[in-house]
Amino acid sequence: MNFEDIQNMVITGDAKGAESWTNKALEAGISAKDIIDLGLIVGMDEVGRRFKVEEYYMPEVLISARAMTTSMNIVRPLIASSDTTSRGSVVIGTVHGDLHDIGKNLVRMMFEGAGYEVRDLGVDVTAEAFVKAVEEKPTDLVCLSALLTTTMNSMSVIVKALEEAELRTSTKVMVGGAPLSDAFAEKIGADAYAPDAATAVETATKLISA
Repeated sequence: MNFEDIQNMVITGDAKGAESWTNKALEAGISAKDIIDLGLIVGMDEVGRRFKVEEYYMPEVLISARAMTTSMNIVRPLIASSDTTSRGSVVIGTVHGDLHDIGKNLVRMMFEGAGYEVRDLGVDVTAEAFVKAVEEKPTDLVCLSALLTTTMNSMSVIVKALEEAELRTSTKVMVGGAPLSDAFAEKIGADAYAPDAATAVETATKLISA
């Protein structure tokens, strides 16, 4: 089977095609690891590139991400028992007081498509919940999302809580959301700001490998 086929299905957002190809690939003995590494990740990397240069916009990215997720849902149960290696462990959530999740969900899907292990805590997530998640399992990166200016300050509370729990030496923090900026990220002690989902994956890779 040709991995370019599944790559193109992800790029064009062909969820039904991705589902059929993935099932046939597994029946043919292709591993979950190869489907993810040689198919889904390569496809989503191209989607991210197109998004960054404005060849794709959010609707196209969401359609591609859904095709990727369709395939990922089939192979995910097989990952635990295979030798698939994650690029890193990510905890993501929309901060306390904020219920917006479209941007956060898009970032999560882009991370999953790029080969990261992602734990999504949802929306309206407290500092205590973020700390608990990092304490429960080693985490390379915590991603904080906020769309409202009134909830931005929750991010500084979370960063401080992670510091007080002595978790910041091993865990990076990245923030994102419409009202944010590099200056804000620096002000609250975060490691990085990402203006969009494609940049978030690029930035995460740099942070984790640093």
